[in-house]
Amino acid sequence: MNFFINQDLLGISIVILWLKKLTIMNKFTLLTLIAVIALGFTASAQIQQGNVMIGGNFTNLNLGLNKPNVFSLDITPKAAWFIQDNVALGGYVNFGLQTAKGSSTTTTYGVGALGRYYTGSDVTVLRHGRIFAEATAGFGGTNVSKGGGHTNGFNWSIGPGFAYFVTPNIGLETLLKYNGLTGFGNQSYQSSLNLFFGLQIYLPGRATATKVKGDVR
Repeated sequence: MNFFINQDLLGISIVILWLKKLTIMNKFTLLTLIAVIALGFTASAQIQQGNVMIGGNFTNLNLGLNKPNVFSLDITPKAAWFIQDNVALGGYVNFGLQTAKGSSTTTTYGVGALGRYYTGSDVTVLRHGRIFAEATAGFGGTNVSKGGGHTNGFNWSIGPGFAYFVTPNIGLETLLKYNGLTGFGNQSYQSSLNLFFGLQIYLPGRATATKVKGDVR
């Protein structure tokens, strides 16, 4: 009698284990399907006409813990609207600060328009990446305290970048730009070459939302 009971218990245990494995496989299959669908939205889906890009770049972020306790920060919030596929126009605001105890303080600022152009096809090595070029033009300045150089006037920049889409709507990017500043002050022209890192959020416009809704149906 115990033998048959043990056999039944063994059979039930095998069935339960099989069902658990089946459930795990179903979950895995479902997650895989969701991932495939998500990855199906290649970089081209985010940079279609009507979509909006919101985010920013940062560089030179430093909080010194040792003397002379240098603190530096440079952030550039941005927003742009895709007037057509791969082409976005918008604006930016920049603020930078570098200071140290007992030393001069350098302040940079800027505000103006920006334009972006993304390459027409996905990068071969990184399927969800796009190379782009960005140019800006506006008003800005660089001012150094305690008698340092200062320039305020026309501010412009240009350079290449690379955006990698970690999700259908979020892109991590790096951007190398040449910055020029010309205007009034004891230095008529200042220039620099900066490497920026940033994050951009791509919000679908009405046309993209309608297309996605139609694809789902």
